[in-house]
Amino acid sequence: MAIAVGYQIEEGHFGAVRLDGLRVVLMASWPGAIHQGNGTRQLIIDERSDAAQRDALLKIFTGQEADEGTLWWIIDAMCPNRLEALFRHVEVEIDVDARRGRFRVPGIVETVGEPIRNPVTGAEHRARIDLPEGFEYRVAEMGSATTRATGAIALPGLESTYAQFAHIHQSNKGRVD
Repeated sequence: MAIAVGYQIEEGHFGAVRLDGLRVVLMASWPGAIHQGNGTRQLIIDERSDAAQRDALLKIFTGQEADEGTLWWIIDAMCPNRLEALFRHVEVEIDVDARRGRFRVPGIVETVGEPIRNPVTGAEHRARIDLPEGFEYRVAEMGSATTRATGAIALPGLESTYAQFAHIHQSNKGRVD
């Protein structure tokens, strides 16, 4: 199992530290299912961030300040192999409603997502996952994505595969409505 996730922080903070406009990419892989653990993860944090923002983003995305059972706590718990975070140029473009997105860290990873298509007609399908009690998001638009990775974490088999586009609102306690 492998994932590559791009985050664009529209508006947010960690204590008094503003995180508006910053971007983060999370790459992780597991030898089996995520819940079986033994994964490897790496964070790539927007090089535009200052020292306080970098510290905040590292604490958030490694689950250090999160309650047990929350999104980034779970990912961290399932990835005992933690590669050093990188601070690089991160490009993220997401249109959740259109089910289109792209994120790129030059020389490391690029993911392009689009709507699911009818295999016969090529017409776009719209499918959503609605999780009223989900810990990650409330609603996600489904899509198809292809990821190419040349960094320390190989992400094989991510060609025209599962993708989701969602607005998420998280705190250290989990999803916020």
